[in-house]
Amino acid sequence: MNKKTKLTVAAIAAAILIAATILLNVRSCRTENGEPFVSEEEHTSPDLMYGIAYKPYDVITDKVRNGQTLSHILGGLGIGPALIDRIDRTVRPTFDMRGIRPDHPYTAFMEKDSLNNRHLRYFVYETTPIDYVVVSLIGDSIRVRKESKEVNIVRRKETARITKEVNSLWMAAMGAGMPASLPCEVEDIFGWSVDFFGLQEGDEFTVIFDERWIDTTRVGTGMIWGAEFRHEGKLYRAIPFRQDGRLAYWDENGNSLRRQFLKAPLKYTRISSRFTGSRMHPIYKIRRPHYGVDYAAPSGTPVVAIADGTVIARQWDPKGGGNYLKIRHANGYISGYLHLKGYAKGITVGKRVSQGDLIAYVGSTGASTGPHLDFRIWKNGTPIDPLRIPSDPVEPVEERNRPAFDTIKSRIIAELTGDVADSLKVRSLDYPTETTDPDVNPQHN
Repeated sequence: MNKKTKLTVAAIAAAILIAATILLNVRSCRTENGEPFVSEEEHTSPDLMYGIAYKPYDVITDKVRNGQTLSHILGGLGIGPALIDRIDRTVRPTFDMRGIRPDHPYTAFMEKDSLNNRHLRYFVYETTPIDYVVVSLIGDSIRVRKESKEVNIVRRKETARITKEVNSLWMAAMGAGMPASLPCEVEDIFGWSVDFFGLQEGDEFTVIFDERWIDTTRVGTGMIWGAEFRHEGKLYRAIPFRQDGRLAYWDENGNSLRRQFLKAPLKYTRISSRFTGSRMHPIYKIRRPHYGVDYAAPSGTPVVAIADGTVIARQWDPKGGGNYLKIRHANGYISGYLHLKGYAKGITVGKRVSQGDLIAYVGSTGASTGPHLDFRIWKNGTPIDPLRIPSDPVEPVEERNRPAFDTIKSRIIAELTGDVADSLKVRSLDYPTETTDPDVNPQHN
């Protein structure tokens, strides 16, 4: 090896040594505030719980038990009465710990000292599955902050079918893997169009909806972006749209799915008697008109108002109707509810009720052979068949909003009936209303 080669090798070795020394120093150095240096990679992917780097601590997780207070929990973690009182007074403006509830999770981060004694450094209480409060006991100070877990939104589309074995909305939804809350929301959307207590084999429904997840735990559902229901051979669709600041669901023609009257005032087992001009009375054994529909249902089943209105009668019917209610509605309609077990709290003559409000409970009072609701409707004093009552939409989409509605509708229907690209899915119901010029508002194309 010549002299020049020896110098080159020596230079390379020195450079390697210097670089290694620099790297070792960097990895072991501290920042100006004394905290250990953390690389950029470590900054972006730390091991955190509730935003706390938990590895230096013993972590205790538990749930509040019946009768436990903050004092009980903190005392069990080694906190004395004076510090507990100080913590309580510091935290109260942010969250009143007197309001902790059984079964809500809490987490304690304990640090060991040189004598192996454990000291509480952080205490976290989950106020909801999403929100939590962090109490920090670092040094002599007590700090508190409210935070929320990151919620991930997952969009799903599911279809469920009614069969002989799966003959209810809830059973069909559960069989399709839908969240338990979804049947109630579907019922609310289509409650004026579909008789959910008269579902038949072959009926089916499809729903586009958001699920809310925290890690691997589902914490609820979000927006329903569209739905369709095939019932008795007829297709009903629900398109979400916001008009005048209010979110509602509309059919394909822009008519509100909300109607003046509900399809039925209760959840019933079956219709035991229909509207007719001549029926053999089961008790009196004579033929006479029956100007109502009898819904068989268990005693105590809730009865709701079929439309907005005012209570005009709440009394005993001496002609066999037992406890009954009458409600006056718009356009000359009156609804009647007979054989009631009792009335809902606050239901008195003159009371204003809204559609869907609880008004009474199914019973078997008066001339009755079993628990049921005899439901009646009058139009300008003339009895009409409740099963054939006309029910107009509340309001349509206004003409000025039609272009925006049509755009949203076409995309929702495309997603209901097939697979579409994520970029074409409706994810916001906000739209401009100042102009329909396609050069200004490309949404109207």
